[in-house]
Amino acid sequence: MTKNRRNHSASFKAKVALEAVREHESIASIAKRYKIHTNVVYKWKRELLDNVQHLFEKGETAVHNGSSDREAELLKKIGELTVERDFLEQGLGRFR
Repeated sequence: MTKNRRNHSASFKAKVALEAVREHESIASIAKRYKIHTNVVYKWKRELLDNVQHLFEKGETAVHNGSSDREAELLKKIGELTVERDFLEQGLGRFR
């Protein structure tokens, strides 16, 4: 009998880690409420505290991440449209 691992989203991990950092509850009660192991909560808390400095180091790049996501989406769409155009050109070339 095998158990499948659960993949948690980044927002879920951040929520749990922030609760652990606030220390309004014990780690054990947080882990029990979210049905995860206490070691996982400790790990996410440590990752949050270790990486929070990057938020302030890269303050301006965090603002531009929204535009880079939009750029990536537009580039993907351009690629799709280019493939469609090339396909249609080849198809029309047969009938000329």
